[in-house]
Amino acid sequence: MAAVKHGLGRGLGALIRDTPVEAAPVTAPAGSGGPLMVDVARITPSPFQQRRVFSKEQLDELVASVREHGILEPPLVRKVEEGYELIAGERRWRAAREAGLKQIPVILRVASDREAMEIGLVENLQRTDLNVIEEAEGYHALADQFSLTQDEIAKKVSKGRASVANALRLLSLPKEVKKFMAEGLVSAGHAKVLLGLATELEQCRMAERVIKDGLSVRDLERMIQHSRKVTRKKTPGKEDIPSSHLVYLTDKLHQHFGTSVHVQPCRTTANGRKVKGSVAIDFYTNDDLDRILDLLGLTERG
Repeated sequence: MAAVKHGLGRGLGALIRDTPVEAAPVTAPAGSGGPLMVDVARITPSPFQQRRVFSKEQLDELVASVREHGILEPPLVRKVEEGYELIAGERRWRAAREAGLKQIPVILRVASDREAMEIGLVENLQRTDLNVIEEAEGYHALADQFSLTQDEIAKKVSKGRASVANALRLLSLPKEVKKFMAEGLVSAGHAKVLLGLATELEQCRMAERVIKDGLSVRDLERMIQHSRKVTRKKTPGKEDIPSSHLVYLTDKLHQHFGTSVHVQPCRTTANGRKVKGSVAIDFYTNDDLDRILDLLGLTERG
């Protein structure tokens, strides 16, 4: 995954300052001048939280820190009917629960749904990276629920409009591909290449190839370029192998040879003429070629 982002311009502090909030009608203990102490059990997660994956390793480290030093930076919350709702700081709240703390310090703010979502999104972008799909879903939520334009979203999170637009494009990928991305199996660079494919079937197949064969972005680009060259040579007509069966055959060949196999089915043109098909097997070293030849029964044996 990408490194943690820093320096998002206006950032969380600026966004909070720009938000027209006022102190809630609950105050910290007299004379303390500090944050409000709240029962951990009375705090609930934000319904606008875009982060879906919390690293167990990072959370365990934070739990150990909380046990040793307590909560050094209070989460941001707003008052709701049943208690308090997080605006920012869910990892710290989770760590406090696991560490067995009964109360934690919080900063209380009055914030609308839109303000709470904006602040939470920026906080996640600054502190611990959202995966690329979570980030895109956060932008989509701002656009969908609050009718913000891409320019407005970009200003809210201090990013370029192109970055927001590119992130949103990722949401048009098939569910399976987005799952691969959320799990870190397919990168944003791979995804941008996959967006250039015409069908969801092609996008899923190529995403699976990326994972199975460990393809780099450049490898994926080359594979797609090769596929398009073959496609341009086709004459009008009908492929003799149904696409669903072609996917099955390709996967079986891939499993058998342990490398990418490209099957171009034969075709019947509009005038009834047959156009030949082809099978291309990738190899990367001479040893790899020898292994494939052996599987084909073509290796000389003593």
